[in-house]
Amino acid sequence: MFSRLFVTVTLAFSTAAGLALSAAHAQSPAPEPDAADQTLLVVGDSLSAEYGLKRGSGWVDLLAKRLSEQYPNFQVANASISGDTTSGGMARLPALLERHHPDIVVIELGSNDALRGLSLQMTEKNLRGMTQRAQQAGAQVLVVGMQIPPNYGRDYTQRFAAVFPAVAKSENAQLVPFFMDGIAADRDQFQADGIHPNEQAQPALLNNVWAALRPILENASTAKKP
Repeated sequence: MFSRLFVTVTLAFSTAAGLALSAAHAQSPAPEPDAADQTLLVVGDSLSAEYGLKRGSGWVDLLAKRLSEQYPNFQVANASISGDTTSGGMARLPALLERHHPDIVVIELGSNDALRGLSLQMTEKNLRGMTQRAQQAGAQVLVVGMQIPPNYGRDYTQRFAAVFPAVAKSENAQLVPFFMDGIAADRDQFQADGIHPNEQAQPALLNNVWAALRPILENASTAKKP
């Protein structure tokens, strides 16, 4: 079942990757200005850009709501674009850092690299570069791990999955082991295209991120930038 679903995932992701990059720089709702003096920046692809979802129902917006309740000093800036690659993220990041001055950067990119046949060395280099650039700007970084379908071949899929923990470990960043953990093999958690998680799955995606994000929030809340 897992294998068949991931084959479907591959085909649909390939279709989505061919779409023109959308200008989906939507800002998630933020707490009141006097309460939110720190920023969490999400740099991702369609999985974080509410592709096919009702506005406000994606995991990033759910994160903004949770932060407003538990960490009201944080606001969320969602700079995710459907179809984006790590190269696109690397190119966009400097301007995003300059604009938002984030305390935390969540990097959710890489799947489209593999689905377009880009080299794993380039993917790793870009993820490493983004992590370093964000850290140099004073932000703590959370790398969101992804996996690809087994029909890409055992060696390639294993090496792709290993890129994310390797970057996180070498750059002293935090890691979400697998963004779609717990839903990847459940067809009911996906939209009709077979690849994009549906509204029902968004809380699970948030929880997968939250487990690694919460310690960073605690640390950032007690060590504000000058």
